[in-house]
Amino acid sequence: MYFISPTKGKLDFEAMMAEIIDYIRGLPSSAYKVIIGSDSQVFQGETHFITAVIVHRLGKGARYFYQRRTNRRIRSLRQRIFYETSLSLEVGSMVSKALAAAGLENLKVEIHIDVGTHGETKDLIREVVGMVVGSGFQAKIKPEAFGASTVADKHTK
Repeated sequence: MYFISPTKGKLDFEAMMAEIIDYIRGLPSSAYKVIIGSDSQVFQGETHFITAVIVHRLGKGARYFYQRRTNRRIRSLRQRIFYETSLSLEVGSMVSKALAAAGLENLKVEIHIDVGTHGETKDLIREVVGMVVGSGFQAKIKPEAFGASTVADKHTK
C-alpha cells in the first residue's frame, strides 16, 4: 500500500506518517487537524477510489497524500458511498494508531464523507455518519467535508 505526495512522490505508509509527524513537530505550537476523506469515479469498466490524508496546520497551510484503488465497476451510489466510507475508516484507524505510537494521541482524526443534505446522497447521511461516529471518529459532511469533496475528488478524474 502506498500513498502519493504531490511534492515527495510515492511513499509507503510508514514514510507518509514520518512526513506527517515531522510536519507537526516542525511547528508544535500550531493547532492541527488530521483529515481523511475518500471519493470515487466510475470510468468505463472500473471504479476508481481515492483516499486522501490531509494534515492541516490551522491558519498556516496543509499537506496531503492520497492513495488510488481500482475496483470493478460499482454502479450503485449507495455501495460506492459505503465503500468510500470504509476506506476512510481503514486508513483513519491506521493513521490514529501511528499518531498514538508517536505520542500524538491527542490529535483527533476527522473523517470527511462525500454526502450532503442536497442531492442523491441525503438519504445515506444517518447511516454513514453513524458508521464513522461508531468507529470513534468525528464525521463531517458536505459542505464541510472538503477532504472528500475537494482533495480526494481532485484525483479521481
